[in-house]
Amino acid sequence: MVKQKETARAGTPSFSASAKAEICREIPQKSGCALAECFGILLYCNSFHNEGIKIITESREFSAILPKLFRRAFDLSFDAVPEPAAAGKQVFQIREREKLRRILEAFGFDARGTLALHVNLPVVEEERCREAFFRGAFLAGGSVTDPAKGYHMELTTTHRSVARETDALLREAMGFAPKTAGRGGSQVLYLKQSDQISDFLTYLGAPVAAMGIMEARLEKELNNKVNRRCNCDDANISKVVEAAQEQLGAIRCLREAGVLESLPGKLREAAKAREENPAASLSELAGMMDPPITKPAMNNRMKKLTQLAKECEK
Repeated sequence: MVKQKETARAGTPSFSASAKAEICREIPQKSGCALAECFGILLYCNSFHNEGIKIITESREFSAILPKLFRRAFDLSFDAVPEPAAAGKQVFQIREREKLRRILEAFGFDARGTLALHVNLPVVEEERCREAFFRGAFLAGGSVTDPAKGYHMELTTTHRSVARETDALLREAMGFAPKTAGRGGSQVLYLKQSDQISDFLTYLGAPVAAMGIMEARLEKELNNKVNRRCNCDDANISKVVEAAQEQLGAIRCLREAGVLESLPGKLREAAKAREENPAASLSELAGMMDPPITKPAMNNRMKKLTQLAKECEK
């Protein structure tokens, strides 16, 4: 199974890595919840079958709690663990048959027969155990995109039945359904809506990461609102400038034709205000009249000047 990288750039943890670190701050105290969390880890890890277990992660925090979880759930240790100072991918393995038998039987599987992995419901029957199961699934096979770049969260497993049953569990626990897709032989459950991702992260025990999703969404909404307002203002300014240019052209035409001075006083006053204030809006021009008039009244005067200018040109 191909896992997404958990580091954004050298020395800077990705959003996904930070979310996993937050989830790893606490581990289940009850053995039943520890068992459920290990179940999620194993069903979504790199390799889990009756010949061996391999868990690969780049999360230092996950690496730190993984041995403790297995000790609490099964009272056993890994056969191979990474060096404490090892950088990059951390690999944990179990190959001893007796350990594998104990793990498989803890989840209701027969270590001697053909292993068909699925979500054994009694393991996740209690609500707290279900939460722990999803935490384990996300730690081993999950990722979440930086909300500044987009909204995407996924769980990836190589087992079709596990994906199908996890889908049903998520519907029951959260009230919404993930989308599903196949990717290189793996099954992917994913969420694309920011509110669902935020709710799920909170459910997993990562409220800070969830808040990051919400803040990013609010920032995007604010930026979109500002952009729409700016675009609207730009369009309105363009309309004002175009109208003013047309009005100035009409006034100039009337003046050159010797008609302007013979017009009624209200029209001459309006023409003078426009010539002296070429960038003013109709509302601003209306306030310059003596006495001030309404914007519609000012608009009517400008339309009259434009109409008269067109008649002069004929």
